[in-house]
Amino acid sequence: MQDNLYTPREILQKYIKLCVNKVSYPIWKVLLLGVMAGAFISIGAAASSVSMYGIDNVGVARTVGGAVFPIGLMLIILIGGELFTGNCLVIFGILDKKYSWPTMAKNLFLVFISNLAGAVLMAILVTYSGQFSYSHDALGAYVIKVALTKATIQPGTAFISAILCNIIVCAAVFMAAGAKDLAGKILGIFFPIFVFVICGFEHCVANMYYISAGIFALGNKNYAAKAMELYGYTEAQLSSLNWTNMFVTNLLPVTIGNIVGGALFIGVPVYFAYREKAHNEQEASNERRIPLKEVKDGFSA
Repeated sequence: MQDNLYTPREILQKYIKLCVNKVSYPIWKVLLLGVMAGAFISIGAAASSVSMYGIDNVGVARTVGGAVFPIGLMLIILIGGELFTGNCLVIFGILDKKYSWPTMAKNLFLVFISNLAGAVLMAILVTYSGQFSYSHDALGAYVIKVALTKATIQPGTAFISAILCNIIVCAAVFMAAGAKDLAGKILGIFFPIFVFVICGFEHCVANMYYISAGIFALGNKNYAAKAMELYGYTEAQLSSLNWTNMFVTNLLPVTIGNIVGGALFIGVPVYFAYREKAHNEQEASNERRIPLKEVKDGFSA
C-alpha cells in the first residue's frame, strides 16, 4: 500500500483502539462531542437546503446539495465530534471482545441524545437568523416541504433507506481513517457522502435538523402560507409536521436502520475480513480485554 494510506487491516486495528477510547470517555466529553457533531451535520444540512431550494429538477438539486452536505462530516473528522451513525462502528470492539454490549449501548444512547441537542440548537439558530426568508419566504416553504416529507414517510421505506445510508456513511468514515494526509481524508469523506445525498437516503442526525427546522419554520405564518402557495399543502397536511411524527414515524425506524446498515452491513463483515489472526494463545489471552485507562487515541475520526 502507498505510504499515504493504511491497509484495511491496519485501519481495523487502529479503529478498534479508537473504539475502546471512545467508550472510555467521561460522560461530559461524550455529550460535548455529540453536540458538536449534531451541529456540524446541521451546518451541512442547512447549506444543502439553500443550494437546492430554487432548483426544480430533483436530480440536479440533489447533485448540487450532495456537493455541499459533506462539509458536516469533514468538520467532525478533522475537528472532532461523536456522530451516532459513525459510532455504529463501535461494534468492532464488541467483536474483538474489548467491552460489552451494554457499554456500546450506553455510548450510542449518549451520542444520540447529544446529537439531537446539537441539531435542534442549530435549527433554532438558523430559523431565527432570517435565512428562511430568502426569495420572499420560498426557502422557509422548502424547509417545511422537506420536513413534512420526512415526517410522513412510510416506516418500512425509512428503515430500508436508513440501512443504505449508513452503509455509505460508515464506509466513508472507514475510508477517511485510511488516509494519512488531509487531502486523502477529505476525498474519502466527500464522494461517499455525495452519493448518499444524491440517492436521498435517510440519516437520523441530519433528519434531527431537517424536521425540527421544518417544525420551527411552520410556526411562522408567512412560511406556512408560502408552503401552501408553492406546494399546494392544506392546513390538515401541514398539521402532520409535528414532534410526534418526527420521533415515531421518522427517527425510530431511521435510527434502527442506521444501526443495521453501519454495524451489521459494514462493521461485521469488515471485522471478519480483516481481523488480526496472528496472535498465539498467550497473546490472545493477554489481550482479550484492554484496560480502558491504558488506551490512547488511535487517530482522529
